[in-house]
Amino acid sequence: MNTKKSTTGNDQAATTVRTNRWYLSAAPILRALVHLCVPMAAAMIVGAVYNVINAGFVGAQHDTALLAAITFGTPLLGLVMAVGGVFGVGGGALISRLLGAAEQEPDKAGDIKHVASFAVWGSVITGAVLGGIGLLLLDPLVSLLGADDASRAATGQYVAVMLAFVPVLAAAFCLEQLVRAEGAARQAMIGLIASVIANLLFDVLFILVLGWGVAGAAAAVGLSNLVVVVYFVVWLQRRSEHVDLAPRWFTVRASVLQPVFGVGVGELLQSSFLIVTSLVLNNLAAAYGDSALAAMGVAVRIAQVPEFLVMGVTLGVLPLLAYSYGKGDRSRLMAAVRASALTVGAIVLLSSVLVFVFREPLFSTFSADSSVLAIGMTVLAAQLVAMIVNGFTGLLTSLFQATGRAVPAIVMSMAQGVLFVPIVILGSAWFGLAGIIWSLTASEILVLVIGLGLWLACRRGIDRGLAEGSPERAEAVLEAA
Repeated sequence: MNTKKSTTGNDQAATTVRTNRWYLSAAPILRALVHLCVPMAAAMIVGAVYNVINAGFVGAQHDTALLAAITFGTPLLGLVMAVGGVFGVGGGALISRLLGAAEQEPDKAGDIKHVASFAVWGSVITGAVLGGIGLLLLDPLVSLLGADDASRAATGQYVAVMLAFVPVLAAAFCLEQLVRAEGAARQAMIGLIASVIANLLFDVLFILVLGWGVAGAAAAVGLSNLVVVVYFVVWLQRRSEHVDLAPRWFTVRASVLQPVFGVGVGELLQSSFLIVTSLVLNNLAAAYGDSALAAMGVAVRIAQVPEFLVMGVTLGVLPLLAYSYGKGDRSRLMAAVRASALTVGAIVLLSSVLVFVFREPLFSTFSADSSVLAIGMTVLAAQLVAMIVNGFTGLLTSLFQATGRAVPAIVMSMAQGVLFVPIVILGSAWFGLAGIIWSLTASEILVLVIGLGLWLACRRGIDRGLAEGSPERAEAVLEAA
């Protein structure tokens, strides 16, 4: 009986592996995009809805200091996710390339165990170190986050619990990318949605029943991510043909570190600059009163859904691009790029038209203030133009990450933040509020121009990599020599 169960389980695992691999290697491009991108977008939208609900749970305590504590702690959560992204995005892209390379050179599959173990345990160890340092420097960290006397205690509680869970949060984000790297987008979506459901249940228990306030909200986030860690680990160990997370496969050799950090560091830099961008934008807009801040907040929420759809495509297609590159399949790589670009274009065109046509009723559902509505129309127009440009920028960044082009990926990640700060300061000085509103759009356009220039500069190198084999294969040859 046990043998039969084991055989059945192995058959199911083999079927899952073959199905996910088929989407990466041979499925029609449109079917592959639907398989990889729709679950990604759905999970992001569910996560955005949860963020609203979570704020409602805390708001039900009728204490402004508690809501402020979560707001002050948000940048910290973003940095934690970025740490997981360093290992997860870099490791995931490398695993997808190795899976593709293994079709031509089966021995390359053995390297996947080393990459997966390094990515997961690297994220856990780094998270533990950063969490420990944060707890030791808790008071100065709370001050740095901007908490005032009224919200200082609540912010300290929220941040302390979050810091205790940093290894779990970083591992959860990393594991999600490794699951996606195998083409298992549906399983990644299931894990994320399960995390959201668990988070809501923990919110009810910790906040409404036990009355733990923001400490309960932070504990709910940490424990729900622990749920998703368990789910992803079990799935990978049972269903993945090549991934093994055992510590014995952990390695720090250059052929693993360089491609993982080369791509992953860009994620960290991008997240860091986004935080800086938000802080600068909010501080400059605050000088124009609460109406300006409210209008920006509403516009961001309205534009979120189409933005998540676009991100679902640009992030979801990365494993397909990396697999095709590792395999040396130029026609499939370029077909995936073209189909992704057309999909992004269709989404942004349709959503921009719909949102712009119905902008007034949409805004009215958030605010009836005429001053907010007046400013909001301009903000929304700027947001929509920025979204159109950002979709293609994100696709170029995914292409650079998928093909192991570390320098272009890092430049793209840094460019927006580096350009935005001087542009928004000059825009505010020269054009007032209008300059602030359109500064993000202007910087996005410049980043796209830079990305196109980098793409033209990298085309020969990418073509050469497709003809000769992926960078990892070349490194393996050098090491053997």
